[in-house]
Amino acid sequence: MSVPVVRTITLGIAEAHPISRQTFEKARLLLQQAQQRYNAAGYVVQTVRLSTRPLLTDLADWSPAAILKYAQDVQGFLDSLQLENCSLGTAFAYRPDFSLERLDVLGDILIATNSLNATVSLADAEHGLRFDAALPIAHLMLRLAHETPEGFGNFRFAMLACVPPNGPFFPAAYHAGASTITIGLQGAQVVMQALEELGADGRRALDLPQITNRVRTTLEEQAGPVVALGQTIAREQGVRFGGIDLSPAPMGEVSIVRAMELCGYGPLGSSGTLAVAAALTTALKETSLPTCGYNGLMLPVLEDVVLGQRWEERRINAHQLLLYSAVCGTGLDTIPLAGDSTPESIAYLLLDVATLALRYQKPLSARLFPVPGRRAGELTQFTSPYLTNTRITEE
Repeated sequence: MSVPVVRTITLGIAEAHPISRQTFEKARLLLQQAQQRYNAAGYVVQTVRLSTRPLLTDLADWSPAAILKYAQDVQGFLDSLQLENCSLGTAFAYRPDFSLERLDVLGDILIATNSLNATVSLADAEHGLRFDAALPIAHLMLRLAHETPEGFGNFRFAMLACVPPNGPFFPAAYHAGASTITIGLQGAQVVMQALEELGADGRRALDLPQITNRVRTTLEEQAGPVVALGQTIAREQGVRFGGIDLSPAPMGEVSIVRAMELCGYGPLGSSGTLAVAAALTTALKETSLPTCGYNGLMLPVLEDVVLGQRWEERRINAHQLLLYSAVCGTGLDTIPLAGDSTPESIAYLLLDVATLALRYQKPLSARLFPVPGRRAGELTQFTSPYLTNTRITEE
């Protein structure tokens, strides 16, 4: 049995902004030691990441210029420490007293830096959905599309709805409470292995409860030792272990959609896709492991080669992905949109995601990619190794 790949070891920092350089240095040392321990145990660790408390909450009385200067200083610290991923947390735009004009500084930060992530929360269970925040968030996404190379700033930004703190996956991660280690699994290959053990070949429809049982068992077998090591490291380092996000994150050719199609219900988008998504998500939710974050099926169009193909073939669209989010995970992730999309059309998508999250009280997010200079029907031309290319379809 192959060992799973660890997508991220994420350390949530308890210290409020402004965070001292000494804290960043200690965080780097802890993450380096954690990565070394996992490597020594035979695991591949793709990234280590830092998650912080919400920047705009901690620095509520700072001017936009001072906040931007501080963020640029943080980027300098990260560069000197060779840390490539840090979340500045979320802006709680759903709060009625939050000034939406303060969202402009998040755009300034993401445009001026390359390692920092940030999000805006549009809805939560206590406050509901703030309707008038959707359009400013859409304007921010369009600004990132046109003011960062290839629009890649949107890779580091998302709208959140009902997303709690202390998850490991970016850009949604933000921190609250004591310093915490969380683990994000690159679990698409684990799901594929579980289905192959069932004899899945895509030609016959597998029994859905059997899919759930096999995937759950395989996840417990493979992720259990990952959790145990994380708990040991956290205890030795004097921090809290916050759990593992079992979401079967894909990466290019390591495709969760290829695994789903092995179940025998046809290409993604066919009748039965929703049932398969629910069966896999049930497996993720029913393990005995301590979990955190989304812990649901991830379907990022620009990070999964097969999903990108199905998108180009028009077998799938944003509305279908939102339908699947009702029974699985994460909302709308890396969705390619025309560069000339209107802010209103983007805002309406954000409202759909947030409404679904509120109705079902589940964490969802929207990471949308308006592609600068590209219209509906044209191919994307991303050069980033993190993104696959596909055709921009009309909605």
